[in-house]
Amino acid sequence: MRFKPKPLKSDVKFKCKFCVDCCRGRFIYLTLYDIKRIAEHGHDPQDFVLFTAENGKIRFVLAYREWDLGCVFHDPETGKCRIHDYNPLVCRIYPFMVSHRPLGVEREEPFEYKGKKLWLYYDESCPGIGEGKEIITREEIAELGLNFKEEFDKTDLDGLSKILDEAKK
Repeated sequence: MRFKPKPLKSDVKFKCKFCVDCCRGRFIYLTLYDIKRIAEHGHDPQDFVLFTAENGKIRFVLAYREWDLGCVFHDPETGKCRIHDYNPLVCRIYPFMVSHRPLGVEREEPFEYKGKKLWLYYDESCPGIGEGKEIITREEIAELGLNFKEEFDKTDLDGLSKILDEAKK
């Protein structure tokens, strides 16, 4: 299912329902930080990193199973993530999204955070929005979004080569 963005205008309750929509049929972008953390927990990057090209730039994404397009770390029986304690930054952001420009969604407005204008959204198709007791703040989402952008911008093939070299030692 595609991300259906709605502006995030206030803090919101969220509890994952393990519906698995976020773990299937999407590119889960990886940063060097993500790849290194996952590798440090005993996973070979060659088993979980795929390459894609976007706008002339190489990007890394989490590998997926061909039979259901599910993330290789997603357990299809339990609906749970096998690397949840050290999962990628983009997974920690979902079902929210941070953009550095408006998407053209009705009633969107910028959110000022650390001197930056950000546009915050949530996936209206996620059944966990508004559920549970945990409150997710817009500041938490903005911080994760800034961290992701910083790490994503410095993610490149040379950095992956260094991680692969370290894994061989």
